Amino acid sequence: MSRTRERCPRCTSKLVVSRFDTAFRLDDSSERLCFGIPGSLCQGCVQLFVDPDLLDLLDLERAVCTFAIESDLVLQEQAWSSGR
Repeated sequence: MSRTRERCPRCTSKLVVSRFDTAFRLDDSSERLCFGIPGSLCQGCVQLFVDPDLLDLLDLERAVCTFAIESDLVLQEQAWSSGR
């Protein structure tokens, strides 16, 4: 996202700001997997917010996100930092 927010603009629930592994459905009904996409996930309405400029760069501006999960790399980094 171009600017970090703490709350969802739709439902005002807390946002999880992280990197996500995602699947996007394209106009031709094919899917594209993307790994480590920076974004914010709403805990309330389960909406993923990604910077529109990044979507444009990845040629995903008209795609629909069908799946997003926090990246394993982020979780591994958190585990390493908490173990020290």
